[in-house]
Amino acid sequence: MGKHGHPATQRLLALVPNWLGDAVMCTPSLRALHRRYPKAQITVAGQEGICSLLEDLPWITRFEIIPPKMPLREMIRVAMRLRPHRYDLIVVFPHSLRAALLARFIGGHRRIGYARNGRTLLLTDRALPYREQGRVVPVYMAQEYLELVKLAGCEDDGEGLELGVNKKIAQELSPQLAGEGALIGIAPGAAFGPSKRWMPEAFASVVNQIAATMPARFILLTGPGEDALRETVKANAEIDFIEPCVSQTGLCVLKATIAKLDLLICNDSGPRHIAVAFKRPIVCIMGPTSPRYTDSPYEIGQVLRVPLECSPCQKPVCPLEHHRCMREITPEQVTNAALHILQSNPGSQKD
Repeated sequence: MGKHGHPATQRLLALVPNWLGDAVMCTPSLRALHRRYPKAQITVAGQEGICSLLEDLPWITRFEIIPPKMPLREMIRVAMRLRPHRYDLIVVFPHSLRAALLARFIGGHRRIGYARNGRTLLLTDRALPYREQGRVVPVYMAQEYLELVKLAGCEDDGEGLELGVNKKIAQELSPQLAGEGALIGIAPGAAFGPSKRWMPEAFASVVNQIAATMPARFILLTGPGEDALRETVKANAEIDFIEPCVSQTGLCVLKATIAKLDLLICNDSGPRHIAVAFKRPIVCIMGPTSPRYTDSPYEIGQVLRVPLECSPCQKPVCPLEHHRCMREITPEQVTNAALHILQSNPGSQKD
């Protein structure tokens, strides 16, 4: 028997978050599970992109790709595929009723998750959300996930976010990203919605100002559906961006690229948290979301945010249609923050 009278955990399933940044922020908890159960087989189940994000972590045994927002019939089909593994412990990181229902269909011996969204009866062990004066309030997501896995006897090792890099891709990128001057990544996208996106013309203005001030090289980091953003930045920039050519595409390339940056300039989106995992400096332009979700003791750099009476609204599209929380952050402010970081840490590029 294991701790608290439960059978020894040999097979563990983690239902991981759907958002890129949240998935990165759950990595300290996945590592804590491995440290607590070093002989257990850890299976991660999530969307294809999230599995790709986490695939180079050495302590994950296997991945199960599951579709997003499954209808009930598909959810039962996925559960029947996973059920024969007879998981001793299922950790439900997402807050959704759907995720807890999937865990219940899979039927692990223990199912742990947060007591939210009417799913209490679907879980065997429940963590209570963080509250102030009786109200549920945001807390740094990595800390929230660590509080959850405490139910499984796990402890935080204090090492922060973690990702791995595909060695082949890193070797292919290395000579293409080498050169004189700081290597700066520009990530103008945000999958959450347009309210999180700073103006692409403003990103281009920052590029132009930095290039006029110091030797620097720039790489534009965009994902699926962000072609228009990419072209707008390129059309307004007065420099040529590095365009690497490697044998694969997708998040394995994004991770390997960010790991080599001297600085990432980005919105509050997935690339920001990837940079934190690789301990790379960032300048983050933050608008409508609460900084309490992402304020991190592990982050190097600066977050720029304008406090307004309407913010944080947590909306994907500005409900007031003025987008002031982003528009009032100027290219000069971002440039000054970037130059301060770069000039304070010369030659910081990783091998």
